[in-house]
Amino acid sequence: MKKVNLTDAFDSFDEQWSPRLAGELNGQEVKLAKVEGEFVWHQHDDADELFFVHSGELTIQFRDEPDVHLEAGEFVVVPRGVEHRPVADEEAQILLFEPRGTKNTGDVDSELTQTAEKRLE
Repeated sequence: MKKVNLTDAFDSFDEQWSPRLAGELNGQEVKLAKVEGEFVWHQHDDADELFFVHSGELTIQFRDEPDVHLEAGEFVVVPRGVEHRPVADEEAQILLFEPRGTKNTGDVDSELTQTAEKRLE
């Protein structure tokens, strides 16, 4: 068992939109990411995705639903199959909870697609 200090974990990397695997439980991955700007529109056909804001602010935009604005300490679950795009006007630190092996850009390939899993050091 390994304890994770979120402040230290976020201090250990600088890259934007490049999630780090921080833990696993019951087939789910806990990932940490620093984000700023706009991500790509995408959906996960077979996976729900939880966005939890540790610091900063994040907006999850939806094509067919009102946007959801999150501040530190808040989260939203995006149901499988729902197209969405995370946006942060300034850097936000977020935790993601999703099934093991979920591609970060879902059904889309882009320059932001992660092909190799990065782990916290």
